Parts: sequence; structure tokens; C-alpha cells
Amino acid sequence: MTAVPVSIIVVSRGRPAALIRCLTGIAQLRYAPFEVIVVADPQGLEAVWRWPGAGDVKTIAFDEPNISVARNLGVEAAAGDIVAFIDDDAVPEPGWLRHLAAPFQDPSVSAAGGFVRGRNGISWQWAAHSVDLAGQIRPIEISEDTALVLTPSPGRAIKTEGTNMAIRRSVLAQLGGFDPNYHYFLDETDVNLRLAQAGAATAILPLAVVHHGFAENATRRADRVPRDLHQLGASWAVFLSRHCPEVHVDERWADILKAERRRLVQYMIDGRLEPRDVRRIMGGLRRGYEEGLARPASALGPLEGASDPFRPFPSDPEKPIITLAGRSWSKKRLQAQADEAARSGKIPCVYTFSPTTLFHRRRYEMPGYWLQTGGLFGKSLRSDRWLSFWRFSKRIKREATLWAKNQ
Repeated sequence: MTAVPVSIIVVSRGRPAALIRCLTGIAQLRYAPFEVIVVADPQGLEAVWRWPGAGDVKTIAFDEPNISVARNLGVEAAAGDIVAFIDDDAVPEPGWLRHLAAPFQDPSVSAAGGFVRGRNGISWQWAAHSVDLAGQIRPIEISEDTALVLTPSPGRAIKTEGTNMAIRRSVLAQLGGFDPNYHYFLDETDVNLRLAQAGAATAILPLAVVHHGFAENATRRADRVPRDLHQLGASWAVFLSRHCPEVHVDERWADILKAERRRLVQYMIDGRLEPRDVRRIMGGLRRGYEEGLARPASALGPLEGASDPFRPFPSDPEKPIITLAGRSWSKKRLQAQADEAARSGKIPCVYTFSPTTLFHRRRYEMPGYWLQTGGLFGKSLRSDRWLSFWRFSKRIKREATLWAKNQ
């Protein structure tokens, strides 16, 4: 069966190092054909142009804090049948695109979303959810090994995360793309609801995995503590005005205010915010809501088609994955071997375990290898027992098998 051509869109602003890390992961995808489109500020574009794969990337200059406009620019440049989205502070696993693109062989599928691992590289940051007209999210029970195609029930949509989703280009273009009134936050949720209103089917794909780091940006610190919630408030105003039944809007906004205040107060209790910060940030949230209410409704016309042809990124669906393993004191030597292997075109996975019960962590390291650390007797899956006795060789085999099964 012929693989579906995919255009991967990465929007970046103010994070050139994270962008190059993301692109390095994309370059190791075991899928073809796909093209890469980067919509970025001058810093990001300069970093891309210095990157070895720059000649195979479509680049678009954009330096405004509006992710919806940036994504629409990427969609208009996309010549693939499918447009896939990943954030610049995320890295895909090698098998990500193979799983994410597979359901589009069925012409009835309009969108797809994968699972997202958090900073420790193990726990799920995002799995399967639906969303209602008030923006309230509810989990969907699904096996972590099984793809599922869903048609939403009335008043709900299948929720996808902007850092790991794909949409049939023709469908998204006809919908008018992303609404520019969502400068930050809820942009993909709005698209999810518009897809649901059109009766579109969405695939949920647990094996299509990206790792998301929640890197620092203008609105949050590196520890995820908010700096400013103005645009979040503005997006809520746009979203509730457009989708939520009017009789429930005030109640829903009051609940959002309570939830955000509770979150900020907890950060204050933890010593990460001052009381004056809580007042300032909550004031910004309220002012943002008022500003969002004043934004005129967008007239979403169909997006234009790509003027440039599909630009296949050099990729190898059979790119070899190699395992490098040793005790924790061998870490530096193994990392040096992984560096060399990554530069020679392989996908190295390094496992270094200490004789402890430390929880495991997995992260993507430059110049392009996966590193899993932790205790020989510690938990990797969060469903594992607190203490399990392993021989070193069997533990390595188990962890390598778990990781490689969906690559």
C-alpha cells in the first residue's frame, strides 16, 4: 500500500535550540514520503539555515505571537495530502509518522491524534480525550496498543493536541484553517469542534508518540509557572462566545477563574510565586478575557493551495535502531558511542541503569539519540511494582522491547 504524502509543520518563536532538536528528531522518522515546513522568527530561521538538512526544508518567515496565523501559513505552503503538527519543544519517536498517517488510507478519516509523553519521557502528558462546547475535557478509555476511529457524539468533539495531530489538508483548507482570533491556546480545540460539526471522523493513535518538554516561552517559565495569562483569557473569550451556549458562559468563565487562581495559589504555596504575582497574573487573565470579547469574528474562507511542489525530505523507513547498554558508570562511554552512531545515520538507544530502585527517565539527546536512565530494580512503566528484581541483561531486553515495539 502506498504511503500517504505528509507535510510536517513546525511553528517556532524564540526557541532556536529547541527547534533544531525537534528537526533532528524529525530527520530520524522511519517514514516516507514527507516534507518539512518551518514557520519561524529570524532567530529560528537562522538556526535552520545553519542546520545540515536546511536545503530540504521549506521555511517561512513569521515573527508575530499568533500561532493560528503561523499554522495557516504552513498549511498554505503544504503540498502533502496530510498536514501533521508538532511543537518546536517536542521530539517525535521514530515511528511517530508511520502510525499517525496510517488511518488516512481510509478516506472517511479527516483527522488523527497521538499520545504525548511528558518531561520524564515515561508518563503520559496527553492520551485520549473528548471535549464539549464549554471546553471541558473528558478522558476516553482506550488500549495503549490499539488505534481507534471515532465519530463524535452531539455537542462533543474528539480532542487532539496541537503538538501531535494530523488533518487531511483538503478538509482543513476548506474549513478555513485555524482561527486567527486564537493567538495562543484553544486553536486546535476550535478546529476539533468545527470538524465535529462537519461530522468528521478522528483516529486516536496511542502508538504515534511525541515527547513534549514544555519549554520556556513568553507566557510561562521553564518550570511551567505562568508569567502571563492574558492570551489564555482572550482565547477563552473567543472560544466561549463561539461554541458555548450563552446561558452557560458566565458560569463556565467563573469556573475557569477559580481553577486558574487555585493553580497560581498552589505555585505560591510552593514558593514559586509571590502574592503580588498571583494578583498581577489574574488581572491579566481578566483583561485578556475582555479583550477577547472585543475581537471581531473571523471570516474563515478556504485556504489557498501550495504554490511550491512537494519537497520530499530524505528519509529511510528502514533506518536502523541500535541498542547500547551498560551500568551507570559506563554512561559517558556509551554516550560517545551514541554520538558517533547518530552522526553515521543510525538511531541509537542508550540504556544505563544503576543498582537502585530509582524511577526511569527517557529523553532525547543531541546529536540524535535516546537515553534511558534509572535503577535496575526501579519502575519504568508507572504500572510496574515499586521493587522488581532483574538480571541486567533481562532488564535491558525488556526495556528495549517496550520502546521498539511501536518504532
